[in-house]
Amino acid sequence: MDAQLPDVAAGQRFYGELFGWTFHDRPEAHGGSVWAHHKGRPVAALVRKTDGRMPTVWTVHFATPDIEGLADRIWAAGGQVVTAPVPVAELGTSALVTDPEGAVFGLWEPGSHAGFGVRHEPGTFAWAELYVRDTEAANTFYGGLFHDALFGPEAHPDFGRAPVSDVFPTEMPPHFLVHFGVEDIEAALGTVGRLGGRVQAPPFETSYGKVAVVTDNQGASFALLERSER
Repeated sequence: MDAQLPDVAAGQRFYGELFGWTFHDRPEAHGGSVWAHHKGRPVAALVRKTDGRMPTVWTVHFATPDIEGLADRIWAAGGQVVTAPVPVAELGTSALVTDPEGAVFGLWEPGSHAGFGVRHEPGTFAWAELYVRDTEAANTFYGGLFHDALFGPEAHPDFGRAPVSDVFPTEMPPHFLVHFGVEDIEAALGTVGRLGGRVQAPPFETSYGKVAVVTDNQGASFALLERSER
């Protein structure tokens, strides 16, 4: 996953203090970006936003062994290809797409970079929730694209879906919300506020833990997840 930010240095200060990340320049990636590491392993990227008309957002990427074929299937299933597959040095190939309701997500065909070096630890990726208008249509679309990953015998889903109106105003467009694990959600919210972020949705209970939705100090939304004992 990566964040498109107007000020990458400010992003490093914010996320470095919030999650304890360290950063490494990767000029060959996406025209210049920094990779965030947690305990020496890659967990995310911060990318400079070059077009001020584009939103300041976190984007989750789905891995695929055939990015061209998957992009074609997305188009055939009613989605859109926003950015056609393009090589990112030797790291892999990326594309940006939407589902039929307009929720944006990325595709990644790995080269030398397979993806997360670690997840499901505090300060790393913990979950991605898709907020939609039509949950059954989402089930059909994503189930058709990623059936084995979501439902196969070795599936370890990191992805759920819920109606937009469960958490957000009904006029909010469908979107993915990336979740980062934290040990203490109230303490993390205090840090977010101190660093200039804000709370969009105070803590609420889900089947996978306690969640709060926040924005960073540049307006990118994400969620904090304190896992339940279940």
